[in-house]
Amino acid sequence: MSAVEEFRTRARTWLDAQLTGAFAELRGLGGPGREHEAFAERLAWERHMAAAGWTCVGWPEEYGGRGATLEEQVAFHEEYAESGAPARVGHIGEQLVGPTLMAFGTPEQRARFLPAIAAVDALWCQGYSEPDAGSDLAAVRTRAERDGDAWVLTGRKIWTSLARESRWCFVLARTEPGSTRHRGLSYLLVPLDRDGVEIRPITQLTGTAEFNEVLFDGARTDAGNLVGEEGGGWAVAMATLGFERGVSTLGQQVGFRREWEALAALAVRTGAARDPLIRDRLTRSWIGLETIRGNALRMLEGAAAGAPGPEASIGKIYWATFHRELGELAMEIRGAGGTLAAGAPYDLDEWQRLFLFSRADTLYGGSNEIQRNIIAERVLGLPREARP
Repeated sequence: MSAVEEFRTRARTWLDAQLTGAFAELRGLGGPGREHEAFAERLAWERHMAAAGWTCVGWPEEYGGRGATLEEQVAFHEEYAESGAPARVGHIGEQLVGPTLMAFGTPEQRARFLPAIAAVDALWCQGYSEPDAGSDLAAVRTRAERDGDAWVLTGRKIWTSLARESRWCFVLARTEPGSTRHRGLSYLLVPLDRDGVEIRPITQLTGTAEFNEVLFDGARTDAGNLVGEEGGGWAVAMATLGFERGVSTLGQQVGFRREWEALAALAVRTGAARDPLIRDRLTRSWIGLETIRGNALRMLEGAAAGAPGPEASIGKIYWATFHRELGELAMEIRGAGGTLAAGAPYDLDEWQRLFLFSRADTLYGGSNEIQRNIIAERVLGLPREARP
């Protein structure tokens, strides 16, 4: 047995043994549009994972990880998804903040923050988007001014996932007065339990509120919480986005496959599969799954020595478009009945939730339009789009 298969077997064996008792009830819970499901219990599960060394498996051992190879990380994320284990609650810290601090942080920052992330003692959220700076991230207006041994933040972030559950937020803010676009931005780590921070939940189409608006009104963070160089935040922020589209996308693809299989079974059960147009769309959707996986493997292979490059944008377009269209197909298969809630308390079923929440997939994390610009300009080398 190869080292990768041995690692896969160990992960599968541990997951099978631990997803029992109260933890067994968490199978399949959580994820986009469903983060409200058993959040406290999922947090307890993830801390149970941490105690056994199954969080941050790809981190170096010196930072609390297992030092798993890229192939072993792929195996773990696939096995995690196949087991039906609940959606992770600490993924922003593990997959975004941790790798960013390893690449750009000071030894003091790593010593302070990485152990808490690995132990799932501190949850994180991402402070990038603003009302007038979504996919056009360089337009951020949130300001941070130096005041002695602290930075003082004023501004407004939006679509901040899991902000109410988080203790920390990594914030892209403008620290050079009069600067524009990519210049004069800095990457700051900001505690959310301070005066001057207000978090407002945003109720979504699904009736849930995992997205939030975060307002900073004189909120302070220590000067030592600057990651990278002052004014050099753009490069750090882009590296974080690269880590976001890393190895965990293989686990995401397994989750999509499970959704596709359940939808295909529904089509057979309801008789919708007798429609040749439905069969054609199911086939095209399956091809989309294979395309997502193939591109993810290609991206990871090319990025093995560092953060993924702009090619990660291709994967974002693939999976976001696939998932949105899968939600649309689910409504076609459900037919008119898919427009009705089952009854009080009128909760959505899995297919209604998929259809509604997946509308956001092609927007958050960089809209499809922005991703196509990145591919055209940075990958293909085409002329930049005309800008005023």
